[in-house]
Amino acid sequence: MDRNDLAEFLRTMRERLRPQNVGLPAGTARRTPGLRREEVARLAHISVEYYARLEQARGSSPSPRVLGELARALRLNTDERSHLFELAGVVPESLAGPRSDVPATVLNLLEHMTDIAAFVVNARYDVIAWNSLAAALFEDFSAVPPARRNLIHRHFLDPDPATRHYGMTGAEEFGRLAVGQLRTAAGRYPRDPQIRTMVKTLYEHSAEFAELWDDHHVETGFHHYKTMRHPVVGTLQLNCDTLAVPMRDQYLVCFTAERGSLSHNALRLLSVVGTQDMTATMDEG
Repeated sequence: MDRNDLAEFLRTMRERLRPQNVGLPAGTARRTPGLRREEVARLAHISVEYYARLEQARGSSPSPRVLGELARALRLNTDERSHLFELAGVVPESLAGPRSDVPATVLNLLEHMTDIAAFVVNARYDVIAWNSLAAALFEDFSAVPPARRNLIHRHFLDPDPATRHYGMTGAEEFGRLAVGQLRTAAGRYPRDPQIRTMVKTLYEHSAEFAELWDDHHVETGFHHYKTMRHPVVGTLQLNCDTLAVPMRDQYLVCFTAERGSLSHNALRLLSVVGTQDMTATMDEG
């Protein structure tokens, strides 16, 4: 355990965070940059005295559990988390499951994508963040229970095959890609109960999934061309590009249309309409 380097690392990571990054009020009487020691201790579920000793290079060697809590409280990425464990002289534990906390910079990027429908998925294909245009194009994800915001579960177990891929072409291609990615995630997170339960449920209730799973294939793909029939704006021709979110094992999925095209104009219309149900109004007209 390198007490001095560990203390400096903890202090640096604490000072780079802002209260709003971790859901705390900013206040007006802060005399130190970033979070206070007591705030980090509270977020990590350890005593303020023990955390203070760590930052003063006087603390005893923290346990793997404490290090894991500190990594979570300080919002460390994968490399930073490994470095924390190394400084403490502890072999890093494998993460129990995919992370679902999206970097603030990516959330900000989503908000500024006004004519791009975009969402973020983790390694389980849970939809964990989205912008308003994605909600208008696909579905109001906020109205879907978190446990059901999963693209793989929807794809294989949605009762209506016509809507399982949101009416887009390439459903079979997506199925193969998703199963390959889920197999990779299962190997990367062997202790994740959600992945194990998902695989078991899909295998038992979807013959298509079972056949693909038994193929043991692993497939990747980062650009696709989709045709989609939307109930409000009609047929759309869309590019689908998948961008990796560094250090998070997450992906930003973006749907765009050629600027000036009918599809681009339709996306702009959807950005105004939002998630309100226009079908009843259209039927009445």
